[in-house]
Amino acid sequence: GKWHLGWDWAIASEQRPLFAPGRGEAPSVTDAHRAAWKEVYAKPIAGGPTTRGFDSYFGTDVPNWPPYCFIETDRTVGIPSEFLPANLFKNNLASLGGPALAGWKLEGILPALTDRACAFIERSAKQQEPFFLYMPLTTPHTPLAVNREWQGKSGLNNYADLVMETDAAVGRVLAALEKSGAADKTLVIFTSDNGFAPYIGVKDLEAKGHFPSGPLRGYKADAWEGGHRVPFMVRWPGVVKPTTRCDQLVMQADFMATFADVLGAKLPANAGEDSFSLLPLLRGEEKPIRQHAISHASSGLPSLRQGDWKIIFGQAGGGFGGAAAKAENTAPRAQLYDLAADIGETKNLAAEKPALVTELTAVMERLVTDGRSTPGAKQANDIPVNWKRFLEAQDAPKKGPAKKARQQ
Repeated sequence: GKWHLGWDWAIASEQRPLFAPGRGEAPSVTDAHRAAWKEVYAKPIAGGPTTRGFDSYFGTDVPNWPPYCFIETDRTVGIPSEFLPANLFKNNLASLGGPALAGWKLEGILPALTDRACAFIERSAKQQEPFFLYMPLTTPHTPLAVNREWQGKSGLNNYADLVMETDAAVGRVLAALEKSGAADKTLVIFTSDNGFAPYIGVKDLEAKGHFPSGPLRGYKADAWEGGHRVPFMVRWPGVVKPTTRCDQLVMQADFMATFADVLGAKLPANAGEDSFSLLPLLRGEEKPIRQHAISHASSGLPSLRQGDWKIIFGQAGGGFGGAAAKAENTAPRAQLYDLAADIGETKNLAAEKPALVTELTAVMERLVTDGRSTPGAKQANDIPVNWKRFLEAQDAPKKGPAKKARQQ
């Protein structure tokens, strides 16, 4: 799949200019480039999945960033020998220039990942031990590289075509699970990491009557619901009843505690500090498992959920919302929404409910200070956290234009 959590490449500081020419660039390859690439890409890569608990890995670093090649376990599959051609940066394909395998095909990434996932299921289902497959799909995401049989299928644009191709890939994985005989005893979770990115054709889609964010405000990277509320579908025969719906607040951080609970494992006191087990909800219980959820926009703008209430500690969306963000210039210093009545976050209630703003601000302060939202001893945060900086920026004196000195 797509790791996207960083690798410790063995690149010396003086070699770095030879690895990243920039956005949309494909300069000529020199002997110095190839020598550096051969040296670095022949070495094991630290900091990846197999140094963090996984037995094996096959995928990319990021499909629209270099190096443009597959990575298996802790090695590149082949040695990149050319820069990705400039024509592959058009139409929301690759984002950054850099080393690539000769003849690298962006369209080949998803089918290859799907083939590997199906083979893993077939192989693992024959073993006595349980298996775990984490498949962070590279689609629908840039590069919007659609295989020929899916081009034009949606009647909308290439992003929608890629969504259909992704659906088919997921279908192949589920079919492999059925064929293996393990489907009836396997927990399957399908979810996403963020909302729709507006830069990949939102105006085109909306003009054709398709609204990727639906009733939600904002897009990918925003603190609004359009940035963070994502699908979460579960299939677990014998445990989760088909066609049921759960409206409780959950986060993907809850996976850790959930899987530990399923396996009967106990997490250390300093692990999973914000992870709550979903197992009661999966079994049909209706009691909330968590009271709060903290999330952030790409700018760092933080928000807090408590039940149906949501507060954003600053103005605008802090992400890719564009024009929607500009509409908040005269808003109160924080945003408060009742999501039960206003899922589109259209009415900021901060000015009407100052006591609730104060209460939720105190909750946020406590959670950050405690370093956790689960019960247990306080934990130190990994870095200093100034979650109030967006509020403080609004409170700072506004500087007017500098006055010219009066000449005598």
